[in-house]
Amino acid sequence: MMKTSIYHLHALSPIHVGVGQAIGIVDLPIARERAAGLPMIPGSAIKGVLRDYFAHDALQKTLFGPDRIEKSEDIHAGAMVFGDALLLALPVRSLVGMVSFVTSPFLLSRYRQAARRAGVADLPEIPVVSQENDVLVTSESANATRAGAQSHELVILEDLDLYARSAPEATAWAKMLADTLKDEDWKPHFSARFSIVSDAVLGYLADTATEIRSRIRIDDERHTVAKGALWYEENLPAESLLFGVLGFDAAFDDSGIVDTRAAFRERLQENGQALLQIGGKATVGRGLVRFLA
Repeated sequence: MMKTSIYHLHALSPIHVGVGQAIGIVDLPIARERAAGLPMIPGSAIKGVLRDYFAHDALQKTLFGPDRIEKSEDIHAGAMVFGDALLLALPVRSLVGMVSFVTSPFLLSRYRQAARRAGVADLPEIPVVSQENDVLVTSESANATRAGAQSHELVILEDLDLYARSAPEATAWAKMLADTLKDEDWKPHFSARFSIVSDAVLGYLADTATEIRSRIRIDDERHTVAKGALWYEENLPAESLLFGVLGFDAAFDDSGIVDTRAAFRERLQENGQALLQIGGKATVGRGLVRFLA
């Protein structure tokens, strides 16, 4: 019987998992879900970098399948199944507190459903954001401010002024997600800057608050931009948090491993996490992530 578990990706640098060239302002956009339009990382990309991570480990063949097939007896499936990495919290520029880690009821609902299927219990309740211009914050929010003569506390994200309300659900989710990061130094910063906005606002921010960088190539003779060598790349910002589902079956090769999930976790370094590079543009500092499972 297949076992499932949740994995998390914590971006340490901007991530560019692209879909090729596009017609529009952004020449190289990032991958997005077709229906929701939210940034994501395909499961195939996760599998590829993890296979490379296990390149010198005998477990690679069991978990990912054979690297090459020389005869029919070598054919077998890998024991692991990789789900897409879906957005859980998006870092957004904030007038106060520098940055806010923004999520929404829709994102939390998907996470809660996936976690429950993986056997995770005692998850916080999904909060209700009743108005589009409301935002739920923790009891000690670093983003909320009473700017000017405002009668209500505000959280100002990019160019959006949102009415802040301290909510126990926000505090509970902030603590739970901060614990998944497994970084004691970063946990208090994440918790203090955690915000829950409406689904409509999250959708708007997912479209407008990603990172766009221009790239050029210089003509050596003219010392100006070479003809046709100016383009724009979209990136998922550093400190983004994503999640996905891993499936583990019994080994299909002759290794005899029954609990492949336990074997996989034992190989991950530093208490169930690994440092990976995912997506393109690695030579210009893109795609460094912590994989936590």
